[in-house]
Amino acid sequence: MEANKRDQRTTKKGGLIVIKTNFKKWLKAALVRAIRTFAESALAYIGTGAIVLGDVNWIGVLSAGAFGFVLAILIALTGLPEVEE
Repeated sequence: MEANKRDQRTTKKGGLIVIKTNFKKWLKAALVRAIRTFAESALAYIGTGAIVLGDVNWIGVLSAGAFGFVLAILIALTGLPEVEE
């Protein structure tokens, strides 16, 4: 059944898959997910080991957050349940 939904949301044109959904809705939903994932990844990296802000490896925090952001966007390319036709 999931494949049928995906087929309804996409169409093939000249070997390319074209998403039929409204791009602005998709972009807003994807960015909300990606920002939330960034925050969750950053908080998970900080953890409970840092007692003061000076003990936090901020480069590592930003790196982990950015990686989560990119993964969330890539996963959103497969489709978002919030964006229905």
